[in-house]
Amino acid sequence: MFFVKRIVLFKPIVKTFLVILFISLFLQSSFAQTDFFQPSVKYNSSRGAGVIISESLLATAVTFGLNYLWYKKFPHSRFHLFNDDNEWLNMDKVGHATTAYNIAAIQSDIFRWAGVKPAPASAIGTLTALGFMTMIEILDGHSAKWGFSPGDMLANISGCLLFQGQQWMWNQQRISLKFSFHYSMFAKFYPQELGSNWRERIIKDYNGQTYWLSFNIASFLPAKANFPNWLNASFGYGAEGMIGAVKNPTEINGQKIPDFKRYRQFYFSFDTDLYRLDDVSYFGTTLLKINHIFKTISPTLEWNKENGVRWHWLYY
Repeated sequence: MFFVKRIVLFKPIVKTFLVILFISLFLQSSFAQTDFFQPSVKYNSSRGAGVIISESLLATAVTFGLNYLWYKKFPHSRFHLFNDDNEWLNMDKVGHATTAYNIAAIQSDIFRWAGVKPAPASAIGTLTALGFMTMIEILDGHSAKWGFSPGDMLANISGCLLFQGQQWMWNQQRISLKFSFHYSMFAKFYPQELGSNWRERIIKDYNGQTYWLSFNIASFLPAKANFPNWLNASFGYGAEGMIGAVKNPTEINGQKIPDFKRYRQFYFSFDTDLYRLDDVSYFGTTLLKINHIFKTISPTLEWNKENGVRWHWLYY
């Protein structure tokens, strides 16, 4: 039996996505037609230097920012390990893999733009992603509240390997890890943990997050099949009913919390890789790369052990 689930879409992302889609498809200004966004056919030293300098400054700023603006709020300790494999129904682990994968993909594209050959560009992207995610884990390892999580590190490596493995096999990304988010009803019960506004919730509220393994269908078919090169089949994972990391509290700040069941969700939906569209300028393709990170809103089939099969006319 099918059920219709009405959800509240994450409006800021939806609006941004639609604006970018409109601009990339219809805005053909003189700026968009320049070769600035076109990857260099050979190494461009000025682009390469610009990338290295800007990313070095960014990495330094992020490291110091995290250390002094975030981790400084919490007690420090000696480096230690922390096993959090039983938290948040593993949503955080899938999030780590997705983040690592997309950092590697973005970094590879940036170095390809600078004229670095595909093999070293992908290797640089993978190592950059792994280095950044490892730095986060090391900072966690010196925090008394958290610790270096081997499970997180394994997820980081998995995301990097998904990217690098496809480069080795196919020299392209046929399978991508994407993200979607909608408001959940659970954050209001524990805003300190799950977020009090959309900026916090998109990161902290695992109930509203969904992670997708998106397969580009045409890339697995012979060229003569003439299948749309932008259409994907996508398999998603999510979870609901989580107020706490391992189990739900019965009371928070004197307020009783309803007895929510914690359960995993599995999805099937169609998706798009709009940056693969033909006859789009390099400027438009660059803008549409956001679709490599965020899944397209579309009808979705869900299964979970609590409610069985559900149908969503639109899901994000």
